Amino acid sequence: MGDMANNSVAYSGVKNSLKEANHDGDFGITLAELRALMELRSTDALRKIQESYGDVYGICTKLKTSPNEGLSGNPADLERREAVFGKNFIPPKKPKTFLQLVWEALQDVTLIILEIAAIVSLGLSFYQPPEGDNALCGEVSVGEEEGEGETGWIEGAAILLSVVCVVLVTAFNDWSKEKQFRGLQSRIEQEQKFTVIRGGQVIQIPVADITVGDIAQVKYGDLLPADGILIQGNDLKIDESSLTGESDHVKKSLDKDPLLLSGTHVMEGSGRMVVTAVGVNSQTGIIFTLLGAGGEEEEKKDEKKKEKKKKKK
Repeated sequence: MGDMANNSVAYSGVKNSLKEANHDGDFGITLAELRALMELRSTDALRKIQESYGDVYGICTKLKTSPNEGLSGNPADLERREAVFGKNFIPPKKPKTFLQLVWEALQDVTLIILEIAAIVSLGLSFYQPPEGDNALCGEVSVGEEEGEGETGWIEGAAILLSVVCVVLVTAFNDWSKEKQFRGLQSRIEQEQKFTVIRGGQVIQIPVADITVGDIAQVKYGDLLPADGILIQGNDLKIDESSLTGESDHVKKSLDKDPLLLSGTHVMEGSGRMVVTAVGVNSQTGIIFTLLGAGGEEEEKKDEKKKEKKKKKK
């Protein structure tokens, strides 16, 4: 009963902060602080939450969201959150050009051997030995050598033509497969939806529309689309093997390990979490960025920082 009373007090405090949110565009917690928090694990994360924010409801207060009613759904508020904390989208790795695919196809060892053989064959076909004692040979043998010299280049040219055909076909197949894969991936991302609470109502929204401060409902079979902190859980167990490599299911609870990471699967139970990191700032996004995805987004951020520094100077 005491816990319920404390929770109700926390809820009322969050509601009061939501009223002030319409007038205050700043949040009580920064993006860097949230990223640092989500990099911690189990007891370290719990200790950090207790020392800096009191509990998960304190984080909700700073993010100006209600654990019960979620975000208001106001477009202006959602845009402001996306501007501060980012959008739940990981830019794909820059696609390879057709010329890059051609160059990769040329790296095949068999094709390299054929290229060398073709060049050698062409070189020998145009090579004419100096006239010496062989000049006294009969006319028939000289005629045969001249005929072979005129048609000897055909063999080398045929090998080179075969190599060119193989390279172009391989590069075109790789290019078309990559194009189809990206189209399928974008369609899946657009169609995938997740359950959140906005304005006190349980709704499903596209994964790309999830933002920091959303209250998301998680259940068995879900693939978590963003990082979050558990608000309420019911025998919740997560498969984190995609991130940590551990095959054992990790039990999540408010008093032991409340952090939920994007890219992990819910294997048992259900619960609610407050979203704390999305897109390139989530744990999955950080890994993809290190692997080369989202490079353009990082370059744009670096350029903006450089411009700001120049203006300050």
